[in-house]
Amino acid sequence: MPARALRVLHVPAVVGGHAIGLARAERELGLDSIVVSFDAPPFGYAPDEVLFARSRSLTREVRRWTFLRRALREADVVHFNFGSTILPRYWPSVHDAGARRLYGMYARLVEGRDLAALRRAGKGIVVTYQGDDARTAHTLRARVDADWIDDYYDPRDDRRKNRMVARFASAAHAIFALNPDLLDELPARAEFVPYAHVDPRRVQRVPLPDNRRPVVVHLPTDRRVKGTDALVAAADELRAEGAQVDLRLVEGVPHVDALRAIVDADIVVDQLLTGWYGGVAVEAMAVGRPVVAHLHEPDLDRISRQQRAALPVVDATPPTIAAVLRSLLETDREPLATASRAYVERWHDPLTIAERMRDAYEGAVAMTRTSR
Repeated sequence: MPARALRVLHVPAVVGGHAIGLARAERELGLDSIVVSFDAPPFGYAPDEVLFARSRSLTREVRRWTFLRRALREADVVHFNFGSTILPRYWPSVHDAGARRLYGMYARLVEGRDLAALRRAGKGIVVTYQGDDARTAHTLRARVDADWIDDYYDPRDDRRKNRMVARFASAAHAIFALNPDLLDELPARAEFVPYAHVDPRRVQRVPLPDNRRPVVVHLPTDRRVKGTDALVAAADELRAEGAQVDLRLVEGVPHVDALRAIVDADIVVDQLLTGWYGGVAVEAMAVGRPVVAHLHEPDLDRISRQQRAALPVVDATPPTIAAVLRSLLETDREPLATASRAYVERWHDPLTIAERMRDAYEGAVAMTRTSR
């Protein structure tokens, strides 16, 4: 009889659609992969299942524990996304009172115990970090000189991130990060892996638009983190010089509307501070749009020489963004658009990334068998 397909459970969050795209590609490779998001994801992403849909607090916890039993019974591998687990994490707040405080005590008591239970049951454990699930003020300060860092990151939360990283370091068979800077926060065995949420076979390249005024699109989830103020100032500076440029800030819209804005763009600006490009940049490059983002030089040493040579993202920081946009507006952007599409086809192919995950899953299952 043929071997049964590995059963992979992606939980408990869908951030940027990565787990959805990865699971789809894993199924193409013959794995039995499903994505269960505990809460309905924002921006219209559609996992295979939403666990807590419209449920109240007590019902949520019943469903949570029932789901853990399901994972222990059915899964061969549990792939945790956004550094989160099945059981709740302890996130205390100065505003905690009454029932919230009781829930905090409960979360503190059970935090991370699902990892130990899964290990005892012989399940493979894989975790992928995606951003602020691992990033802390300490490492960001080494890259960014900004007053908002201390407001954005709570030292208590950073300590708890570090604690959860340590839990995964002990329990996980494989650890991945979608951003190279996160490797500063993770164990030495952690690996960088590209975003898998865009399948170039499903997304066609779209010719650059024939806009009378070139359109620069920026889609910040948080203006401070993305360096939005510097971009706005740069656009004002260019217009004061007489440049014809239209800056469009796209915020809080469904994913389909964000994609429409990207297609209408001549240039997409991702972020100017943290040092890598995000999921929006991959979507922009897939349709053939030049992308601007800050690339932190030490991070480039963490990717292969071939990927680094092919990287079409134009580097910019707050002091340089005006000059970078000025140059892009004055040159033929078609070669950059072509290179951007080719880069996604080569380096963000979900099937290639799924093959890497399949190796990790098979290795995890093999380790669980030898440890029994």
